[in-house]
Amino acid sequence: MEILIKASQFILSLSFIVIAHELGHFLFAKLFHTRVEKFYLFFDPWFSLFKIKKGDTEYGVGWLPLGGYVKISGMIDESMDTEKMKQPPQPWEFRSKPSWQKLLIMIAGVVINFLAALFIYSMIMYTWGMNYIATKDAVYGYRFCNTAVQHGFRNGDKVVAVDGQHYEVPSDAFNAIIIEDAQTVTVARNDTLIDLRLPVGFAQQCVSERKVFAEINLPGIVIHTVPGSPAEQAGVQPDDRLTAVNDVPVPFFGDLIREVRKNAGQTIRLTLERNEIERELTLTVSQDSTIGVNLQVDPTKILHVTHVEYGFLASFPAGIRYGVDKLVSYVKSMRFLKGGISQVSGFIGIGKLFPSTWNWHGFWDLTALLSIILAFMNILPIPALDGGHVLFLLVEIITRRKPSDKFLERAQIVGMALLIGLLLIANGNDIIRLFFPNH
Repeated sequence: MEILIKASQFILSLSFIVIAHELGHFLFAKLFHTRVEKFYLFFDPWFSLFKIKKGDTEYGVGWLPLGGYVKISGMIDESMDTEKMKQPPQPWEFRSKPSWQKLLIMIAGVVINFLAALFIYSMIMYTWGMNYIATKDAVYGYRFCNTAVQHGFRNGDKVVAVDGQHYEVPSDAFNAIIIEDAQTVTVARNDTLIDLRLPVGFAQQCVSERKVFAEINLPGIVIHTVPGSPAEQAGVQPDDRLTAVNDVPVPFFGDLIREVRKNAGQTIRLTLERNEIERELTLTVSQDSTIGVNLQVDPTKILHVTHVEYGFLASFPAGIRYGVDKLVSYVKSMRFLKGGISQVSGFIGIGKLFPSTWNWHGFWDLTALLSIILAFMNILPIPALDGGHVLFLLVEIITRRKPSDKFLERAQIVGMALLIGLLLIANGNDIIRLFFPNH
C-alpha cells in the first residue's frame, strides 16, 4: 500500500508539472497563431490511452509516463517529422514566425513551471503557514553525518551561527553550511559556544555520504510495544523513556538502537523513566537485534513548534522568496555532481521522496520543488531540450542567420541520445541502490 500511495502521488505530481510546462508552449504558440498538432500528457509510441481532436489539435494521454509534449507545426522536435520540413513553409508554422516569437514560445514552458511553483509555495504559506522547530527549542540538539563528526561536530550540538551569521531556523543554517560552503560554524555544546573550522571540500564529502547533514535528536520515548516482544513481556509501557542499556546512558533513540544492536541474543538491563520514577527491567534482545518497541520519531510531538501564519496577500511575497531561495539552492547544489553521475536519481528515487501516507502539504511542497527542477533542467543549453532550441534561436537573432534544417535535425538526434542515456543511467542507479543500499 505504501508503494501504491507513493507511486500515485508521483504520477499525479508529474502530470501536473508536465501539463503546466506544455501548456506554456501551447498558449504562446496559439498567441502567435502557430498551429499545434498534438498536446499529450505522457508519450504515445505506437498507441495512446486516450485522444480527442478539437480544431487543429489532437489532445491525448500516452501510456509511457516519462513526460509529455506538444507537437508544433514546422518545428524540428522529438517527432523527427523531416518529410514535412521538406515542404514549403506555411504561415501557421513555427519556422515562419519571427525569431522573437519563436523564442517566447520556447521559453514559455519553463516560465510557466517556475511561476506555478511560486504560486504553489504561496498557497502553501496561506493554507498551512510556516512551521519549524527553532534552534533554541531543539533542546536535545542534533546528530550529524559521519563526515561532520570526523570534523568536530558532536551528537547533541546545536548550530547557532554559520560564518558569523545567526540563524533561527536550523534548516537555513544547514543549507548555509552545505550549499554556501561555510568555513566556520559555531555550535552550542553543554552551554558552551565552540567554533569549528571546516576544511575545503567538507560539503562535497557530506553530500557523498548520501545522508542528511543533521537530524534532530529525540529521547527514546515509547509509543507502543510489539505484542509478544521482549519489551512487552518485560513490562515496558507506552510513554516510558528509555535511558540506559547495561548502565550505558542512551539519552537519544539513536544511542538506544546502537546499544541494543550490540547485544543481539543477550540479556540486558534496561533502565527507564516512568512518571519521573526510574525503573530497571531485565529482558533478552532478539536475534534480529530488536526488543520490540516503537519509539516517537515525530519531533513536533515532543518539542515546541514555531508557527507563522500568512494572510492571502502576505502569502505571495513569502512564497516567492521561498521559491527563489529553492531555485538558488538547487542551482548551487549542481556543483556536487562533479563527483560523477552515479549520484543522479531516476523515477524510483524521486518517487521515494513522496510521503508514505497521502499528505497534501507534502505533496504540493514536493510538486513545487520538482516544477522548479524541471524548469531549470529544461532551460539548459542541451539539444532536444528547450534550452537547446533557445540557444539556436539566440544565435539566429544575433547572427541573423538561421541554422540549417539538417544541422537542427542532427543536433536533435544527438540531444535525444544524450537524454536517453542519462535516463537509463539515472534509473539504473536507482535499481542498483534498491538491491545494494550501501552502494
